[in-house]
Amino acid sequence: MDKSFEEVYKAYYNKVYYFLFRLTENHHLSEELTQETFFRAYQALYRFRGECDIFTWLVSIAKHVYYDYLKKNKLALDSISLSLVADTYFDETEMTQEETVQEEDIKNAAKKIISGLPKKYQDVLILRIYAGMSYEQIGKSLKITPNSAKVIYFRAKKMLTEELENENYL
Repeated sequence: MDKSFEEVYKAYYNKVYYFLFRLTENHHLSEELTQETFFRAYQALYRFRGECDIFTWLVSIAKHVYYDYLKKNKLALDSISLSLVADTYFDETEMTQEETVQEEDIKNAAKKIISGLPKKYQDVLILRIYAGMSYEQIGKSLKITPNSAKVIYFRAKKMLTEELENENYL
């Protein structure tokens, strides 16, 4: 790694925090998980070989920190808020109260559906949606090809949409 750890921390702290905040929707928890992510990254720095970019490596660590938190606190993956669903189907600038309630219903249904997907689909959705990672970055992070990441993402999105349609949310 060409950068000092302090430079990496300053350069990527906000991005890692934002990734975790999108998962938790809790500022305090996101702050704690971000700190834990950088602590683990510092401890594992000697293992970073530069096979992926630093952000991809940090997000992979952050994802594991988040999963560890869920396991430790006996929370299910359905705690993930799916703003993707709301962003896709609603224009928040002109939402009525009824649309706001409908949005919450769709988010809750989507959470349940995603928690039932196989882990590889969950992982790809989280990395693509919340970390904004490219398929190449996702592939490196999950040790799959970029094409596989793309296929998995589109299949997961299709499963989610179909299930929401079957349950009459869309």
